[in-house]
Formats: sequence, C-alpha cells, structure tokens
Amino acid sequence: MVSFTAALLSLALGFFASSVVAVPAEHPVSRRAPCSQIDVHKEWRDLTTTEKADYIRAVKCLMTTPPREQREAVTNRYEEFQATHILLTERVHSVGHFLPWHRHLNNLYHGALRNECGYTGPFTFWDWSRDADSTLPLKNSPIFDPNTGFGGDGVPGTYKLPPDPKGESFTNVGNYKGCIGDGPFKGVMVHRGPGKLITTHCIVRGIDESWRRGVVSSNVNNIIQTSATYERFRLTIDDLMRGHIHGSGHGIVGGEMLNIYSAGADPLFYLHHANLDRVWWKWQNANPSQRTYELSGPTTQQGKIQITLDFMMDFPALGPNITVRDVMDASQSPSCFKYAY
Repeated sequence: MVSFTAALLSLALGFFASSVVAVPAEHPVSRRAPCSQIDVHKEWRDLTTTEKADYIRAVKCLMTTPPREQREAVTNRYEEFQATHILLTERVHSVGHFLPWHRHLNNLYHGALRNECGYTGPFTFWDWSRDADSTLPLKNSPIFDPNTGFGGDGVPGTYKLPPDPKGESFTNVGNYKGCIGDGPFKGVMVHRGPGKLITTHCIVRGIDESWRRGVVSSNVNNIIQTSATYERFRLTIDDLMRGHIHGSGHGIVGGEMLNIYSAGADPLFYLHHANLDRVWWKWQNANPSQRTYELSGPTTQQGKIQITLDFMMDFPALGPNITVRDVMDASQSPSCFKYAY
C-alpha cells in the first residue's frame, strides 16, 4: 500500500508530470459580468445558529441532488464536485494555478449551494488559527460540534481500508480512524475514494493534534508578511507537509481529508480551502497594486512552461472553462466577494 506521505512526496517531486495533459476545451469559456453586489464571507463560528443550520441543510441537499453528467460512481451533485477534484488532482497541485483553481472551485460550490439548494446566508470558511491558538483540544472546536457544526471525530473500528493492489488509495491505515460518529454527516455514504479507488464508504475522520502548530496565527501571519513574491507565497502555501498550512488544515481533520485526491468527500474540505483562499486574499490586499494579478509557477508539475494570466482552467461537470485572470481579483466577477477579516 502506498503511504500518504509517499504519495505527497511523489506529487511534490512531479511523479505525475508525465501523465499531465493539456486543458481540454470541452466546455465554453466563461464571460465576465459586473458584480451586482460584493458578498462578505464569514468564519463558521460567526454565523448565526440559523445560518449554520441552513448551510448544513444546503450541503445535504447537494448530496441528494442528481448529478449533471454521468460519471462512474457519481450519484449526486455533491459527489460531482469531489469527482472533478479527483480527476484534476495531478493538474491543480504543485502548479502556478493551485490557488486560482481552488478559488473558483469554491465559487462554483457556493453557487450550487445558493442556486440549486436555496442557501441564502453568508458563505463561510474555517479559520483553523482560532482553534490552534486556543488551549482547548482541537476536537472541541465549534466546527466539530454535532449540533451546530459538521460533527466530530471518527470512531475507531468503524472503517477498514479496501483492497488496493495497484496502490491507488494514496493513504495509510493510520490516517483513517473511522466513520464520523455524530452530527449531520454521520451515516452519509460516498462512492469515490479513498484516492482514485471507487468504493462505497462513510466519511472518515481522524482528528490529529500533531498538525496543530502548522496553522497557529503566528505561522500564518509570518507567511503573509515575509512572502515578498507570489512564487514564494505559493510554494509555501501549496505544501502538504506537516508544519505548512495547506497540509496542516487537512491533517487536523484526518481521515479522507488527508487524501490529496478524495478529500472533497468531507464537507470541511471547502471551508478549509476557503480559509486558504482568505490567506491568499490577505496577502494580495497587503499590496494590491502589485499582488492582485501577480502570478508565477509552472502549468504542470515540474513543467518548464510558466503560467500566464490567460491560462485556461477547466471544471468538468461544474462550470465553464475560465482564465486565471478572471479569478485573481476576488472583488470582480465571477467571484464578487471579500472576507470579513
């Protein structure tokens, strides 16, 4: 079985570069329109109890809404988002468009919650620094509350990794404590993952304190303050190792969230990536005239071609192709948002 760490190292070293292909032109190109309003994205614990309940309702609505396209083992709209991330994992990590691509993935996810499932409240993020800076155990975070959050830890002994003769799960048994034991997603079954496998299984977690130091506010603020260029910033952000904020946000939750491919099985994936985007947004706004459209990095893992603002990103089954330029400024369409802090 391929360990999680080995899989991450393979990605960082460009192991998958030979399998990367050019972005297909299957979908029409997005056309920008002016923002009718600027939405304010709020941290989860700053939502009202009613807003939290409605957000959870909308996520569960996506889990019962039919998919737009027929793909193997994709049974609902929510799984369609996860399947797209699995499909494109090797093309949207360790590349120049890691941050723009995930920003727009969240745009599309938010749009689905609002337009397909009637969510009317603020869109939300999980500021893990507020938990990491606390003296309380991470499992006590409001994000894991069974009544007003996403449920808590996995229950040991409730999940067993499936056979994986080809090494496509990209994880190890130690990361997969068990099925979520309480809250709104207890008993929810997904059909893609772990990794590239196709299996029917619960949402698995394994809350892990050892990842905590990577997301303390002093570490996050230091990244924002000392990253003089986008290149340095993205290389620091797009790192899945322990002690770095991208990997640490995944590692705190554990389970499926610690799988670079299939992490989207857990609804916390989108709140985690919204907070990563918030860190990028803060870095951009520290020097907006220089940083709003500052961009660098390869178009493929270990590739020699450098990203440009006109590079086309695709989102199969989710939305039209869109250029990197279109999502660099969060205050412009199609994003039209800012963060509360």
